[in-house]
Order: sequence, then structure tokens, then C-alpha cells
Amino acid sequence: MQIPFNRPCFTGKELDYIADAVKVRGHISGDGYFTKKCHTLLEESLGVKKALLTTSCTHALEMAALLLNIQPGDEVICPSFTFVSTINAFVLRGARPVFVDIRPDTLNLDETLLETKITPRTKAILVVHYGGVGCEMDTIMDIASRHGIAVVEDNAHGLFARYKGRYLGTFGCLATQSFHETKNFHCGEGGALLVNDPQYVERAEIIREKGTNRSRFFRGQVDKYTWVDIGSSYLPSDVLAAFLYAQLEARDDIQAKRRRIWERYYDALDGWAQEQDVKLPTVLPHCEQAYHVFYLLLPSLEARQAMIAHLKALGILSVFHYLPLHLSDMGRMFGGQPGDCPVTEQLSDRLLRLPFYNDLNEDDQRQVIRGLQSFKDWP
Repeated sequence: MQIPFNRPCFTGKELDYIADAVKVRGHISGDGYFTKKCHTLLEESLGVKKALLTTSCTHALEMAALLLNIQPGDEVICPSFTFVSTINAFVLRGARPVFVDIRPDTLNLDETLLETKITPRTKAILVVHYGGVGCEMDTIMDIASRHGIAVVEDNAHGLFARYKGRYLGTFGCLATQSFHETKNFHCGEGGALLVNDPQYVERAEIIREKGTNRSRFFRGQVDKYTWVDIGSSYLPSDVLAAFLYAQLEARDDIQAKRRRIWERYYDALDGWAQEQDVKLPTVLPHCEQAYHVFYLLLPSLEARQAMIAHLKALGILSVFHYLPLHLSDMGRMFGGQPGDCPVTEQLSDRLLRLPFYNDLNEDDQRQVIRGLQSFKDWP
């Protein structure tokens, strides 16, 4: 394959910081020097009460479910168009997923349908900022506030993106980030929990430290630490944090590169897309996106599959994205049926993601664009 869909990229300082963690700091387990540097950078740049690195975004979501005391029988509202981790973390605690459809423009949760899904059992609303474009958080937060329901933002795609000038991940009481190698900033595998409501800070530290008050002990607030709550080991190695810190330090440069790549795709494909009945991503005027993905909505499933095969024959890897969760094996066990989320069902079949990574060069990108434009066998 000449042009991959994704390639993990480097800023140049990752190995230096890893060597520093190993040789100078002598601390490569969790919550070392570079972990604390990442926490401080995220807290200060985003303005959140507490940021805690985790081993994955999935684990950050599991922590959110624990912090909200999700119990068997609780209901959690979630878009069907998302990765399984978004809802699985809550199903693990016994929750019943209530799937809601998405908007046809941004592919985010359709806020106009949200209130129809709320029942006395609703414990949380999970929002997913698809592609790093913000959901309609004003409306969502207003509905949640009126009904006394917690909002958790799955912001795996949207670090440093904004909605009406405010960073994504700072609206809900809790939010989660991903640092998987497919994300704008990565350490191979990793994540973070952002805590916006101060009432959850101390317990979040406890849950993350296997249910102990070890963090308070290290701050000198108690003379010994012990088991005080449920929890697990959610701390990443400081080696991974060292890698991640190099990426976060270079966030402005990384985002500038990704913006140029996104805009080159859009500018080059806009006219072709209109001619071929292909839809490009929608970014509403009040949203500042994260430039996480560039996708096309092809006219049909058959056209999408034919385009994937056409590009593959040219040495270009393009991929589809989420399958509707309500139609998965597990989703059907919770009552999901065809037609429950018609927009999700239709757009999932048509969506195609193009190669997009930090060091995608102009020549390779032009090859992708020419490959798309050379496609003639429309079904």
C-alpha cells in the first residue's frame, strides 16, 4: 500500500523525553514527571478543574461511569453512530443504552430528538463530537439541566476544538480524550479524563489509583494510604506520557498542518463533489473544528464500496467508519431494530474516510485527490 489511511507521526522530541524519563527521572511507572506535565498542560490550556491521564479513552469512560454511580437499570442516552467504547463503559455497570439518531449535516447527536428519549431512569447523556466538530451544546446542556441529568462528552476526536469559542470537553461534568495513534495527538495507546465538576475530583483520583487514597498520601494529606472505594489501575506509564507531552507541546504546529491538509482536500474536491452528488464534511459557523478526519458521503453503499476498491487498486487505503450500534448483535439484545435511527443507518453505509495524518505530504494528497476524480464506474 503506497498511501496508508493513517501513520503515527512524531514531533522530534518524543525519544528525547522518553530517555529523560528513563535515564534522568528514573520513574517510568504512572504519575511521574511527564504525566504531571501533561496534566498541567491540559488543565491550563483548556481551563478544566482536573485532567487525569488514563491508559485509554475507553478507561476514561469507565471511570466516568463509576463516578456517576451507574447502576443496573439506569438508562444512558447515546448516539448510535459512535465507537462501542462510548456506551460499553456504561453497559459494564448495568446500564441500558438508549440510542438516538444523528443530524444529517454534522453527524452529531440530533439534539431535537434528545428530550423524547428521556425517562425517569435516564442517568446520563453521552455526546460524541464527531470529527472534532461540536455538538449543539447549548441546547443539550439546557435539556440536561432541566431534567437533572449528567452530561459526559466523548471528545476522542475534538481536543482543542471549540463550540461558540469554548473548548470541547469543558461543557459536561466529565469528558474523555483519546491519544490512540489515529488521533491528532497520540502516544500509541492512551486517554484522559477531564473533570469539570469539582465534586468528582477527589473520587476520580481514588478510582484511578485502584480505589486507594494514594494521591492524597503523596501530597502529604494523609500519613498512609488505604483502600477506600472501588477502582482499578488506570495510570499509563510515564514513558507513554513522555511521548505524549512532546506531541502536546507541538499542538499548534500539528493543528496547523492538519488544517492545511483538511483545507486542501476541501478546496480540491468541492466542485467534483457537487458534480457527482458527493457530500463533503459540514462545519457550522459557530464551530472551530479539530481537523481530525476528512470524509465523503457517497451517493450509496454500492458507490462507497466501489470507491474503496478503486482507490485500493491505486495503492490508496480509504476506510468506512462506525456501523450503527443499535443494529449490532449487542444493540439488538437491547431492543435495537432497523429504522430506529434512519439517518445513522443511511449515512453509515455511505461514509468514506480519506487518508489523513500529520505528515501527509502534498504529493501523496494530490494522488488521493486524482484517484477520487478518476473514478468513473458509478453504480
